[in-house]
Amino acid sequence: MTQSNIAVPAASLSSTAGHGASAARPGPLALWVMLSGTFLVVLDFFIVNVALPSMQRELQAGTGTLQMVVAGYGLATAAGLITGGRLGDLFGRRRMFMLGLLLFTLASAACGFAPNAELLVAARVLQGLAGALLQPQVLAMIGLAYAGEDRARAFAAYGLTLGLGATLGQLVGGLLIHADVAGLGWRSCFLINVPIGLLALVLAPRVIPPLANSGTSRLDLIGMLLVAAASVAVVLPLVEGRAQGWPLWSWLCLATALPLLAAFAFQQRRLAARGGAPLVAPALLANRRFAMGLFTTLAFYAGNASLYFVLALYLQQGLALGPLTSGLVFTSLAIGFFAASMAGARLARRFGGKPPIALGAPVLAAGHALQFVNVAGWVGHTHVVAWMVPLLLVQGAGLGMVMAPLVSTVLAGLPSQHAGVASGVLSMVQQASNALGVALIGILFYGRLGDAANAAGYAGAFGVALVYLTVSALMVAVLHRRATQH
Repeated sequence: MTQSNIAVPAASLSSTAGHGASAARPGPLALWVMLSGTFLVVLDFFIVNVALPSMQRELQAGTGTLQMVVAGYGLATAAGLITGGRLGDLFGRRRMFMLGLLLFTLASAACGFAPNAELLVAARVLQGLAGALLQPQVLAMIGLAYAGEDRARAFAAYGLTLGLGATLGQLVGGLLIHADVAGLGWRSCFLINVPIGLLALVLAPRVIPPLANSGTSRLDLIGMLLVAAASVAVVLPLVEGRAQGWPLWSWLCLATALPLLAAFAFQQRRLAARGGAPLVAPALLANRRFAMGLFTTLAFYAGNASLYFVLALYLQQGLALGPLTSGLVFTSLAIGFFAASMAGARLARRFGGKPPIALGAPVLAAGHALQFVNVAGWVGHTHVVAWMVPLLLVQGAGLGMVMAPLVSTVLAGLPSQHAGVASGVLSMVQQASNALGVALIGILFYGRLGDAANAAGYAGAFGVALVYLTVSALMVAVLHRRATQH
């Protein structure tokens, strides 16, 4: 599941009041078209999890390549989010939304028809870059096109779309693979985007108004290249290094990450001092609450996508469940998530108006720990699934109590002039953490599995992954406590 994976350009927020109220309110179909882009981007991060075993068998992909199918998409999206928002400022949100949607549709077709694993990974990276161009425009367009109660309802629909895209991904993927339309199998998980994307492209210029753009932003190309290079320097060797026996290039690549990050920080400070428009305002990171909130986000999302990654592998390869059955098991996690999210307001009142993250993180950790006991206690026995379903409800509830309020908690109290950039930085951290988490848990999972590709081997590998996830959830609790201390 993912939450608010968007980079809202600062200019968008400052211009919302000026343009949103005066523009003619678009009809409900316009909102559906806008949200279709968000739905596709979120859905495609999660739908692949249930398809991974099928991909591996058909394409004879290695485990590192398999991880890059997930991590490459998230990493590319993270690296381009803020730049995508700036492009919307410069050239118009509707225009960039349509261009991103077109590129995303084409990249989805390339994924669906990829003849080998290497081209599939390349197409996934292109798909992630297209999503980074497409997604930042959605919330900006909603803010410009709607006002008052209409805007509140549109934002609520946006939040629901995020949840639906994440939670339906596993089930939709399982249904598509099970149906095996025209013998496409896992390929239909990508090709389903094509008709949706084409329909939205036809409707977009007809129903979305040509919203005003400030045209005042400038692209920080050097900063964009530095942060992208630093992200790749961390994630690529973690994914491919283990599969290749940790060759020298992997250590050299990791060693360049810190200098690249230092160069990025220096370049951002220098650009801000000269009156430029850096990707990350240095004043933002000087805010202790925001900085600690980013670390909390890092800890949480490093255990978010990685949970779906290893759970899908364990269900299908360790327990030999089919994609449809695996997708149905995932729905238990989704039910727990939605139930906790809907109860968030009541839980906040019980916490004296504070978000229920302090409760949700320990609940999530307890769910992971109990799942570890279940998996270790029923190795090779069908009872493991019977106990797994209610425990997934607990894990989903913990996710819902943390994820739903985390964004507003991190952004609370920031000066209004930093709101847009801060949301972009937060979004980038979310996506990068998803990719990093998949890379790290892959090292643990496949390192423990080794050559023991049997029920006991997969149970042990999944157990090690659950220990990682438990520690991640406990770190969220500790970091959140520190972030909210005055």
